[in-house]
This record gives sequence, structure tokens and C-alpha cells, in this order.
Amino acid sequence: MPRRKALLIGINYFGSQNELKGCINDVANVRDYLIRDRGFPSDPSSMVILTDNQQDWNYIPTGANMMAAFHWLVTGNHPGDSLFLHYSGHGGQVKDPDGDRESGLDDTICPVDFDTQGQISSDTLHRVLVTPLAPGVRLTVIFDCCHSGTAIELPYVYRSNEYGQVSLVQNVKQGIQLARTAASLVQGGFSMKKVHDAKQLISGAQNFFQGLKHSPGPEGLGKEHFVEGWEENKDVWMFSGCRDDQTSADTNIGGSATGAMSWAFIATMRENPGQSYVQVLQNTRLRLKQSYAQIPQLSVGDQYNLDQQVSF
Repeated sequence: MPRRKALLIGINYFGSQNELKGCINDVANVRDYLIRDRGFPSDPSSMVILTDNQQDWNYIPTGANMMAAFHWLVTGNHPGDSLFLHYSGHGGQVKDPDGDRESGLDDTICPVDFDTQGQISSDTLHRVLVTPLAPGVRLTVIFDCCHSGTAIELPYVYRSNEYGQVSLVQNVKQGIQLARTAASLVQGGFSMKKVHDAKQLISGAQNFFQGLKHSPGPEGLGKEHFVEGWEENKDVWMFSGCRDDQTSADTNIGGSATGAMSWAFIATMRENPGQSYVQVLQNTRLRLKQSYAQIPQLSVGDQYNLDQQVSF
């Protein structure tokens, strides 16, 4: 039988100047939803929970423990298996060391010991969560944190505007291929023809990416579109709480501390479990916009049909 595994991480950063209120509650709510509504097993070999209020050090969300848990989640799986990752905590940004970000910044998540051990960058998250994923295995990710729009660097990014219209970034492969072809032309010596061809291709790539940068307004496509892992074609679906340039609310709803995205996603899914990916993106946005400025996004590992029913 296909296996189902879940990794849930909630960090309140107790006693620090960065303390949050609702992240551990988010984990409890997602756990309840996965078990009660989605039939996920809750045994320790199928569901791992890291929170910073536990007694067992192995389950404290340090950077080392989180990396080990990521490895547990995405390895040893077989076609048909379904994996689920939920993170609620701080998100940040650090200087991009690779030069593949227009903003010059990589998105990050912040383990409980990030002030001494560092943050986990989007580059690292992609390498540990997406690249090792076996063919035929689906990974669903919910990131409820600031600057999370594309925090695991998937190539296709979708966003719903306030009217429910979904914008998408597509054909990223085409632009990258143009750039790579241009680079290969100028290797191994120059000729006037090579220089001419390279200029044409580089111009085409620049025009292509300039088109992706174009934003029709505050509800349009964001400025960050990723290229890392563009040819991996992984079955990964990530709902994030906001755009890369936004913050996600740690709030109080119904008298309980919670992350706005975690609350909105669960409420949307419980209202109608049979929704498509497009509908969940639209309805999560509509639910959030009643009280919050943050705009959720959907990032996908390949050009899948977004009208298919959400499945994990």
C-alpha cells in the first residue's frame, strides 16, 4: 500500500525577542486535520512533530534536527507515496550567494537556534526536499511564515488576485534554455557568427525574462521567478502564506493564537474537501483578504493541471 508521511514543525521561539504565539497551535491544528479529515497515520514512523516546547531534544526544531527530519521525510519512499510538510515559524531573507535572484536575496526559514547556527536558505531547502524526491512520490508543502512565496524554489508560481483570477509563470524552461545555449556558443573560441548568434540568443533570453518581470499592478505576478531545479519535474505542490516581499500574520482567531495561513488553509479545505488546486488558492486568498494583506501563492514542480483535485 502507498505510504503517507507527515512532518510538522512549529516554533514559538520562547523567551526570545522573536517570540511568536501561534506556531505550536498551528501544528496541533494541522495534525488534527491530517488525521481526522485526511486519514494520515499518527504513529511515530509516519508523523514527526518538531516543536520548541518538547522535552525530548531530538524533537526540538534546531537546524540540525530539522535537516535530519527533512531527510527522513523525502527518502526511502516509493511511487504512489504521499508526503506532507507543514512549517510555521519565522521566515527571513539572506544575501543570495549564487546570483540567481533578481532581488539579491534568498528566502529562509529560521530554526529555533538560528541566531547561533544560521537560517536555512531556499537553495538548501530545494536541495534537501525537492532534488532527492523519487519519481511518482508527491510532496505537499505548507509554509506559514514571512517571505515564503517561493521558499523551496519551484519553477512555476501561481497567484490569485482579489477577483479570483489566477496568474501564472510558465515556460521558465524556455528562457533558461536560451541563456544556456547562448553561453555554449561563446565557449571554445570566438567567431563573428558565434558572437552574432550569442547576442541574438542572449537578447531573446533577456526579453523573455523581462516579460516575466512585468507586473500589471500590485495584484500581478511577483518579481521573483526561480530557475533552480527547472528541469527536475518533481511532483511538488507548495502553498505559501505570502509573497516573497511580504510578511505573514501571527494572529488570534476565535480566541486562539494561530498563523493566518494555517488557519485559512485548513478552513478552506474543511469547507469543501473536493476543491481543485486553483480553487484552494483562490478561496484561501479570499479568506485571508478579509483581514490580512498577505497574498498566498502556489508553487509547483512542473506544469501540472491545476484543475485537478487537491490530493495528499
